[in-house]
Amino acid sequence: MIESPSENRACDSRAIAARFAALAHPARIEILKHLAASRCCSCREVVDHLDLAQSTVSQHLKILVEAGLVRFEADRQRSRYAVDHAALAGVSGLLDQLVNSCCSSR
Repeated sequence: MIESPSENRACDSRAIAARFAALAHPARIEILKHLAASRCCSCREVVDHLDLAQSTVSQHLKILVEAGLVRFEADRQRSRYAVDHAALAGVSGLLDQLVNSCCSSR
């Protein structure tokens, strides 16, 4: 089935909103900063860095993975997480496009 242009825009808008929503929590920003400073980390390493419960960090990581901003890899007994630098940089481009499209008629 071929999507119409309005369906494509709605999907794009949902994807953009999901990425912005994933960035809309201070703990997730701190998690991204910590992951960016490392090549990859386990959930335990993130928990040790932040003053948050393991279950809380796991939930935040899940949101970041679902938004496509963090990559997940199973590594034996531990899960490894890493920033998807291209996806995160893409958020900047999305915001720039949004601002330009909203301000171009001024």
